[in-house]
Amino acid sequence: MIVAGADGCRTGWVICRRESDGALNIRVMKTLAEACEGLSVLAVDMPIGLADTPRPGRACEREARALLPGKTSSVFPTPCRPALACTTHPDANALSKTLGVGLTRQTFHLFPKMREVDALMRGNEGLRPIVHEAHPELAFARMNAGKPVLSKKRRPEGFAERLELLARHGFPWEPRSLPGAARDDVLDAIAVCRTALLIARGAATRLGPAQERDRYGLPMNIWF
Repeated sequence: MIVAGADGCRTGWVICRRESDGALNIRVMKTLAEACEGLSVLAVDMPIGLADTPRPGRACEREARALLPGKTSSVFPTPCRPALACTTHPDANALSKTLGVGLTRQTFHLFPKMREVDALMRGNEGLRPIVHEAHPELAFARMNAGKPVLSKKRRPEGFAERLELLARHGFPWEPRSLPGAARDDVLDAIAVCRTALLIARGAATRLGPAQERDRYGLPMNIWF
């Protein structure tokens, strides 16, 4: 059983692939589609399934924030599908506001990755049982006995705390430079790789109703 976790980075995607013998293979790939070959499960830190309006939004996000007190800002509001089609932040923000709530510039910068995931999932129904939405801070909280890790992962103490959690749960990583990706991107990819393994084993937790789907039939769930 081969699983993987994916986190967006400045040059594409950091992919942490867990081979059948438990070894971790971490690399940067330009597209998410490249990472899917030969996998039982791929957990990706990016929204799958988009609501048509920003309110009330996706149930899985509300549930995720409730599980991350002190860390709720790590769960970005997912844009509604009409806003995702906009090519500038002012346009996306204005459209989102007319439908209920504004859109941050930080979320807008994720639009290219969101569009990539959306196109991949809509264009290949065979990937829908394989690719699942995940969230690294939920993954770390699960490793931390259900308590959110409040330290910042870009600071030495936050990085070290998460690294120790990963090692304790069977996902050790010797920090090294990975061209095109930041160290915290790698941490997140490894964290959601563990989520992928839990999904494959039938041991993961799903947020949001199983039947909640967007207009294209894509699930609106977060797994951890």
